[in-house]
Amino acid sequence: MSDEDSNWFVYMIRASDDSLYTGITTDLERRLEQHQTGKGGAKYFRGRQACDFVFTESGHSRSSASVREAQIKKMTRKQKNLLL
Repeated sequence: MSDEDSNWFVYMIRASDDSLYTGITTDLERRLEQHQTGKGGAKYFRGRQACDFVFTESGHSRSSASVREAQIKKMTRKQKNLLL
């Protein structure tokens, strides 16, 4: 895997209602700003505010980041809290 293939992040953001949102990106700061401003962010944050990252995992390819995102999204709240 080359450097360009391994620059994806898996992240979790805590929302204003204390829920957790999981996603992937190549630029954490840009993605958080998109979620916070509503410009290019997830529909998930239309009814709640994106607060801050509570979890980030680096070194992924696009494919491995997507797989890891799916794994995390299937976790229970308790399992996610253990991961944090």
